[in-house]
Amino acid sequence: MKKLISILLALAMMFSFAACGSEPAANAKYTVGICQLVQHEALDAATLGFKDALTEAFGDEVAFIEHNASGDAATCITICNQLVSEGVDLIMGNATAALQAAAAATSDIPIVGTSITDYATALEITDWTGKTGRNITGTADLSPLDQQTAMIPELFPDAKKVGILYCSAEPNSVYQADIVAEELASLGLETEVFTFADTNDVANVTTTACAASDVIYIPTDNTAASCAETIANVAIPAGTPIISGEENACKGFGVATLSISYYDIGFIAGQMAAEILENGANPGEMEIQFAPETVKKYNEAICTELGIEVPEGYVAIE
Repeated sequence: MKKLISILLALAMMFSFAACGSEPAANAKYTVGICQLVQHEALDAATLGFKDALTEAFGDEVAFIEHNASGDAATCITICNQLVSEGVDLIMGNATAALQAAAAATSDIPIVGTSITDYATALEITDWTGKTGRNITGTADLSPLDQQTAMIPELFPDAKKVGILYCSAEPNSVYQADIVAEELASLGLETEVFTFADTNDVANVTTTACAASDVIYIPTDNTAASCAETIANVAIPAGTPIISGEENACKGFGVATLSISYYDIGFIAGQMAAEILENGANPGEMEIQFAPETVKKYNEAICTELGIEVPEGYVAIE
């Protein structure tokens, strides 16, 4: 019986990959594997931009094998190992867990990341130079943290206590939170960190954070973004405004954000991938790229509900 169950589970996983993946065209010159951590608007936009850039460069000579890990880091590992065994020409890792899984799966196949907050943290590189020095390059989704932090006293000049809320399992969230805490301290604001381990305790931790904070800051955090409705259902009735690290999460629970275009960073990552595939560029010598511009944006609906008056220079999120 145990053996039968194991076989059935293996078959289920195989069929699940078939359902979420796409097979390469027979006449393709390049086959690119994509591992995306979870489906949500920001990462979807980055993947679309990546594919558009490569399609613009190669037309139907590039094919994609695309998989989504449904938020599970262990599934990212399985996906990337499968892509390596299939002999793809390049792997794109969308979000930190996907990049880490690709890095663990191969040191030979070129890897391009996108939607990565900090490559040094993700890859445990201590002597960071802006390049990885290995088979990896890509684009970052980090907007300037000092500018994000400055939005808090700008929007809430009477705030004294800022809660920093994030998933402790995401190293890039830890990285952002540490820097933001330092920036807030330099502005004379008191901070307290609130972390949830996974989706199961988001509501309880958010409730605690709202009770203790005048304002909450949530960094670019995939788990938080996937639980936007849960967070909003706690924070809005509590009357606690949230500054978000990225726009798509801000649509769900935030009042304002310093926004970048995930499509743009995905497109730039695709251009970098094309340079690697066509011209043999060395990923380890390619500098990590950032979004070309940032925009202060606000969530009109939540600001109205909380009675927040937004100063000039902010653009409403569409």
